[in-house]
Parts: sequence; C-alpha cells; structure tokens
Amino acid sequence: MKKIKLILMFVAWGTFASFPVSVLAQHGGGHGRSSSSASMHGMGDSKAGGAGNSKAGNSSSSSIGDKLADNTKLAAKLQSLLPKGTDLTLASSGFKNLGQFVSAVHVAHNLGIPFDQLKAKMMGPPKESLGEAVHALRPDADSKSEISKAGKQAKQDMDDSKTS
Repeated sequence: MKKIKLILMFVAWGTFASFPVSVLAQHGGGHGRSSSSASMHGMGDSKAGGAGNSKAGNSSSSSIGDKLADNTKLAAKLQSLLPKGTDLTLASSGFKNLGQFVSAVHVAHNLGIPFDQLKAKMMGPPKESLGEAVHALRPDADSKSEISKAGKQAKQDMDDSKTS
C-alpha cells in the first residue's frame, strides 16, 4: 500500500510540476523542442527532477488499470465523469501515466467532448498533445486554461483518493 501511495505521489508531482510548460508543447511535425514534446506526453520534464522519466511517469496502460482497480475511490470518480459502462482499463490504455489519463477525462467532461474522440486524437496516428487535441475538437475553447483547470481537478481527485 505504501508503494502505491509513493508511486501516486510521484506521478502527481511529475504530472503537475511542469503542467503549464507541457500545455504549450508541440508534438510531431518538427515543431518545438524534442524535450517539450516528450514532456507533454510524459507530463514531466527534466526541470521537474526527471519525474517524467521515472517508472511512475512511464506507466503502461495495464499498470494504470491496476492502479484504478486498487483505488476504488478514484475509479468511482472517473467512472462518474465518463459514459455509463466505460471500461476504465480500456479507457486508460495508451496513456503515459495516471495523471495524464485523469486530466484527459476531466477535459473531456468539462468541455463536453466525447472521451473516445479526445483519446483518439491523443493516441493518433499522428499523436497529438492534449492541447492540440482540444483545439482540434473544440477550436472555440481556451485549451490552455481548460487543461490547467483539468490538471487541478485531477490533482485534487488523486489527493482525495489517497486520504481514505
């Protein structure tokens, strides 16, 4: 149990320590620096102590599903934000870490974007950053502020799920 809490703390720290930087990152097509591109998808960068390169930051989809299976409070919260009957293990597959998945769920819910469409844009091909995917699906939205808002909500959800 302590190991899971430590991993979740590490993921949350790496995810949100550089959140504003990652929002501005571009992916693919030669845009931006390669480290910025990696930070968007790992949700961390070298300035954040390398958290994006840790085991927790590079979690596979099955380990995200395992974390959600172990954390029923967080799973229930996410389930309430997704369409009824959504399989969280399948929904989380392909995401780099739990924080990135939880943030994407919040963005989709907040903006009324079908989660499967947002995920499809992010997973590609071609892969897009969360900001690029939001812009493509809701060009009228302020993607930077929406992603920031979702990041705060995700952090709160992950913190709340640790306390009980």
